[in-house]
Amino acid sequence: MVITAPFNTALRAAAMLLFVVVIAACSRTPNAMPTGVGNLGPGGGAPGSQQEFLVSVGDRVFFETDSSSLTSEAMATLDKQAAWLNQYQNYRIMVEGHADERGTREYNIALGARRGSVVVNYLVSKGVNSQRITTQSFGKERPVAICNDISCWSQNRRAVTVVQ
Repeated sequence: MVITAPFNTALRAAAMLLFVVVIAACSRTPNAMPTGVGNLGPGGGAPGSQQEFLVSVGDRVFFETDSSSLTSEAMATLDKQAAWLNQYQNYRIMVEGHADERGTREYNIALGARRGSVVVNYLVSKGVNSQRITTQSFGKERPVAICNDISCWSQNRRAVTVVQ
């Protein structure tokens, strides 16, 4: 009996720990619908919400080095943005232009402005009212990734559509 008592105590502790872990995991189940919430879109955003735009549509497009030309991936994202914005016309947007850390501050502000303008022009060509859109260039001042490598630079060469 002396040998089994510590074993039983350890077994009970392990079972209790397993129970707590299972309960904690269940409370973090993705896409669980909160009580009292109606029809949620993918990712938990209600249709027409800023969260739905961010998760389902995508808020950013990326550019090649020293370029303000839209890639095919960027145009596909902007097509989805335009469709969403045309469906939910109560939102205004700001298009932010960004650049990577290479180049002068002045050059990157101008490059970010060109990137923002090309996105605005594309959205307007898809029917989004230009009166709903503002644009601002941040150049290299607001990086999302910081390192001296192509993996970071490519993330920073972007235009972000902010739903307001």
